Amino acid sequence: MAGPVCARCWQAILPLTPPLCDRCGDSLRTWRVQDGSLSLCVRCRRSPSAVDRARAIGMYEGPLRAIVQALKYDARRSLGRPLAALMRERGRDLLESASCVVPVPLHPSRRRERGFNQALDLARPLGLPVVGALRRIRATATQTSLPASRRHKNVRDAFVVTRRGLSLRGTIVVLVDDVSTTGATLDACARVLKDVGVLEVRALTAARVAASPR
Repeated sequence: MAGPVCARCWQAILPLTPPLCDRCGDSLRTWRVQDGSLSLCVRCRRSPSAVDRARAIGMYEGPLRAIVQALKYDARRSLGRPLAALMRERGRDLLESASCVVPVPLHPSRRRERGFNQALDLARPLGLPVVGALRRIRATATQTSLPASRRHKNVRDAFVVTRRGLSLRGTIVVLVDDVSTTGATLDACARVLKDVGVLEVRALTAARVAASPR
């Protein structure tokens, strides 16, 4: 692995191990099929998402959390490529048969402030065409600052499809972002893509936050 992280820390990043929710990729307590032919977690059974399948390298904790934060907040952009290599390895089944990857966009003001979009840095090495299919039109509050109950409302109508996105009708695309917490941002992106005819929307992130049991 490259970047300012030791080999021991990279090796300490544990994969999410089955059984996993067929939709969001969260851990399940049992292999028992919950919904027809799918094994779904409680959250996905209660609140269906426009994202058809999602996967991540691992949980947003320990070394993985530190590495993602170093990329995102400390501009350690050399970490993007090794993180993407792990995403490609552990999300291989999502990338297969997909037409392209679509990075979740930042609002222009946030992009200027940060100087880069970490989702784009993660998307480029994944081995599929990168399509800027989405544009963020509202400068929303940072999701990390909001309780889970307000995150879907925060990103509602925050994204629109670009001209390039209109060409994706009938295809399978993979959304790419750094962290999935409640899945609200990914869901908002998936909804506008499906509104223009995208056949299937998958999501691949560097990390995910475990859903609280409800």
